[in-house]
Amino acid sequence: MGQLPVIAVVGPTAAGKSDLAVDLALRLGGEAINADSMQLYRGMDIGTAKLTIPERKGVLHHLLDIWDVTRTASVAEYQKLVRPLIDDLRGRGVVPILVGGSGLYVRAALDDLEFPGTDPDIRSRLERELADLGPSALYARLAEADPVAAAAILPTNGRRIVRALEVIEFSGRPFSATMPSYDSVYPSVQIGLEVPRPELDERIELRVERMWAAGFVDEVRTLREEGLAGGLTASRALGYAQVLRFLDGEWSEEEARAETVRATRRFARRQESWFRRDPRVRWLPYDASDLVDQAARLATCGL
Repeated sequence: MGQLPVIAVVGPTAAGKSDLAVDLALRLGGEAINADSMQLYRGMDIGTAKLTIPERKGVLHHLLDIWDVTRTASVAEYQKLVRPLIDDLRGRGVVPILVGGSGLYVRAALDDLEFPGTDPDIRSRLERELADLGPSALYARLAEADPVAAAAILPTNGRRIVRALEVIEFSGRPFSATMPSYDSVYPSVQIGLEVPRPELDERIELRVERMWAAGFVDEVRTLREEGLAGGLTASRALGYAQVLRFLDGEWSEEEARAETVRATRRFARRQESWFRRDPRVRWLPYDASDLVDQAARLATCGL
């Protein structure tokens, strides 16, 4: 397998990641691996800006359209799917090119990141304690059992406190032992696409306009008949959640479209913050005339 690297193209939504990944794959002899949690869902095409077959330019794309919209997303399950795929590609001398803006999914593919199991009985008991006692009492218990984990969790975040205590109790290990680190399990190069905020805001508004023009409402209507509203993950996807509220009569169509723009802009800021915290990401201007050349040079540092 040697030292063939995994390339990851990351950054905020609407930055142009998918197109760059295709161009890199063509240049390097690679194949694309989806790292967008919502592109895993069948039928969620327009709202997730999934590349059409012609737009893929013959580049094989993996882990697209594998889940029904009723299925709850699991980053742990994604990790179990993506790791053997990466190993297979590298073993055949094919450069794996991860592409997507779901930061935890990228980390699950690349990094030494554990996803400990759950114990429903322990979880239920802790959740009852949280409801009865409030987060402060449970946080004090966590601070005593695992100070490192407590330092990384807000004292008011009851959900995460419960999860940490659950892992400690059923595994017998500190929760902090499972927390993310920046330790890659593969040689990797992460390329971030940098878009000035005013430009990104404009690109997002244009993308939403194009979604509507391409029949996005009809896509959501069709998926609604397939159980979209009951899917705990897919129903909350950007755009889909807003159009469902329109179809349910809560909002006008214009309100749904405007809120999709606002929500997507907020999400893009969170994505950028996530990837900015990772010191390994090498940022390139999205509109560089030689973007593919620059990205290929960074990528081939590991070849």
